[in-house]
Amino acid sequence: MRRKKLVDAAGTAALAVAVLLAMAPGAHAATSDPLRGKQWGLDQVDAEAAWPVTTGKGAVVAVVDTGVDLEQPDLAGQLLPGATFTGCADVRPCGNGDFRGPDGRNDGDEHGTHVAGIVAAAADNGIGVAGVAPGAKILPVKVLEAGSGSSQDIADGIRWAADHGADVINLSLGTAPGGQLLTIIGIDTLMRDAITYARQQGALTVAAAGNSSTPLCSDPAFTSVAICVGATDSARIHSYYSELPIKLDLKSVSAPGGSGGLTGCDGDVWSTVPVGTGSDTCGGGSYDSYAGTSMATPHVAGVAALLFSQGRSVTEVESAILHTARDPLLGLVGVWTPLYGYGIVDAAAAVAY
Repeated sequence: MRRKKLVDAAGTAALAVAVLLAMAPGAHAATSDPLRGKQWGLDQVDAEAAWPVTTGKGAVVAVVDTGVDLEQPDLAGQLLPGATFTGCADVRPCGNGDFRGPDGRNDGDEHGTHVAGIVAAAADNGIGVAGVAPGAKILPVKVLEAGSGSSQDIADGIRWAADHGADVINLSLGTAPGGQLLTIIGIDTLMRDAITYARQQGALTVAAAGNSSTPLCSDPAFTSVAICVGATDSARIHSYYSELPIKLDLKSVSAPGGSGGLTGCDGDVWSTVPVGTGSDTCGGGSYDSYAGTSMATPHVAGVAALLFSQGRSVTEVESAILHTARDPLLGLVGVWTPLYGYGIVDAAAAVAY
């Protein structure tokens, strides 16, 4: 059993949540992607059932994260020109969103590539995995280096994405427990304000609940207008490491994040990683299995892309996601609970809403 931590907090800097490994039953798939059978998350959110209606074509999802490998074969045709906000000397942005950053090195920044693949990896192309919204485009925005970054860089990345066509902004990152207080008392409101700006521009933000097993969504999810996303395992049970998706405006849901190291690699979420960086434990090469609310969040971003592709407004997209999510224990739709928020997102139900 292996524990793989991708990022750490740095003061009030934002961080992507810890990633752990586990195992799940294979999925039943209709695509030619070799790893599709391991993608139980796509089945849990009923993604393929939505594809006859929309695959996300025309929608743009900004992955505001550690950057993306622009040469990853399952993503190369899915990417738009991005931006880099870390390591800039004078002018910002100073790069194109590549995971290596301005110094040309990979400092353990595979995370953003994994997130991007969950959203929109090409489907039925005979390689790798399929994304929730394989017709959507990814806007890579690098705001984290070695897994951490400042709230200023993250806020600037959010604003840049909103100004450059993003319909959805994926934030698989968050502060340490208690970081919400810094925003509430006005010490650091940069990320919250940037998310508000993005919403005014018509972009929906989805943000990770966090991986510290505490009751409240981490920031920026807690204090902002973003949808907060908690994690579930392959049995639709709330993942033990995930924060409860609790926030004051009750805008929260759950999505597949994995079991977090309890059983093996296939219990977590398979997706793309930079070429050659896959772990020996979980297969190697250009794909790997991670767990966390970081992985749950892009499942929701993908569903949002499917909805934006239908020509819906940001308010309509948000409403469809929240009010078609299903509580797996109670079987109820559109009812909020502290354990699942409004429930596990349902792509097929949302596009028909």
